[in-house]
Amino acid sequence: MNIKIPENLNPDMIMRRSGYGLFRDRRYGTESYTKRLGNGVYPHFHVYIEDGMIKLHLDQKQASYGGSSAHGGEYDGEVVEKEIERIKGVITSLQNNEEDRGEPKEIEEKKGFFAGLFGK
Repeated sequence: MNIKIPENLNPDMIMRRSGYGLFRDRRYGTESYTKRLGNGVYPHFHVYIEDGMIKLHLDQKQASYGGSSAHGGEYDGEVVEKEIERIKGVITSLQNNEEDRGEPKEIEEKKGFFAGLFGK
């Protein structure tokens, strides 16, 4: 499943805030993100960032085809849909934080201890 990345947000920040770690595949020279669902390597969510989109699937096990890098990833289903919704929530949260940073807020002048007591 795919999620469009808003232009004002950094994909790396979205993935890290969502609990994903960067994975560099040296064999193929690719970068992606993974998030484990247990103590082992599998199952895990696997994300590629391509064309301004987060492309997510669930890897249940390592590829078992001889000499192939293909795998049996799940691209839909309840678990994947819940994860998509969770990442969308992270994106919404990050966008709200960006909006909060838009205009500087007035900073109230600090008063000393005695000024607070005696009204100066």
